[in-house]
Amino acid sequence: MRRREFITLFGGAAASWPLAAPAQQAGKLPIIGVLGATPSAQGAWIAAFVQRLHELGWIEGRNLAIECRWSQGDNERASEIAVEFVRLQVAVIVSPGTPASIAAKRATSTIPIVFLGLTDPVDAGLAASLARPGGNATGLSNQNADIASKRVQLLREVSRGMRRLAILGNVDNPANVEEIDFVRRAARTLGLDPLTLEIRRAQEIASVFEGLKDRVEALYVCLDPLLNSNRIRINTLVLAARLPTIYDVRDFVEIGGLMSYGPNLASLFLRGADFVDKILRGTQPADIPVEQPTKFDLVINRTTAKTLGLTIPESLLALADEVIE
Repeated sequence: MRRREFITLFGGAAASWPLAAPAQQAGKLPIIGVLGATPSAQGAWIAAFVQRLHELGWIEGRNLAIECRWSQGDNERASEIAVEFVRLQVAVIVSPGTPASIAAKRATSTIPIVFLGLTDPVDAGLAASLARPGGNATGLSNQNADIASKRVQLLREVSRGMRRLAILGNVDNPANVEEIDFVRRAARTLGLDPLTLEIRRAQEIASVFEGLKDRVEALYVCLDPLLNSNRIRINTLVLAARLPTIYDVRDFVEIGGLMSYGPNLASLFLRGADFVDKILRGTQPADIPVEQPTKFDLVINRTTAKTLGLTIPESLLALADEVIE
């Protein structure tokens, strides 16, 4: 299914999800509580998740209800939603990302949790190990921090004069704190001087770019729902500063970002539906091993490279999964 189809599906599904409330369906249908960040950051991926549930035989209003709620990247709101799901006695909580997953785990030790794209489920306290989660949570990790050094190397290939690297992350997201640490270490290994740009709210994004062009030669943007939701603003600031930038997801590259490298998140969300299917059919989360991504996508925007005066090496173009002209 193509991305546009995901978005179209999500538009239709989102309108109906609030109507599938427990007051209407409680006691009749199992409820899946989806603890999302924002529709713009995760809507297309959640639509893919819902479509996969349909393929597995789970249809809203027939044998399933879906309650999707958005935290807007606010950790406190994520915790409130998790508690709301516990009160609604949902059958499964689906939690994309680290902040949502931690909120879900804090809210319940009994309701099954399927996390999607979690950086390190063991370190986050959601699983005893990848092979044997041992509790009420399982799902798919994204190995994001583990491949941070690869992103730094890719960025250096297209920005050979790079000496100083800025790292933009949401420090209210534990996964970003970990990723920043990995990136800083990778940068120093390559002889680069890292500069961390910390934000906690969308209003802080513009201010961290002030004077950045004269301080660094390139930028690394961490994977975070808040940052993804503000990708248009970030890309505008990046292009104004003329900074070669690498991202974790292709969403940024589609709208003018230079390049991204990371797991195919749509495929993670699709696979997440299979986890939910197993749980609804009686398998305990403790007995479902955590899976890691097997596919990583390199996406390059050649038009943006030309705008920035960069020449992408042919060897790198040959490795790319997608080149946007």
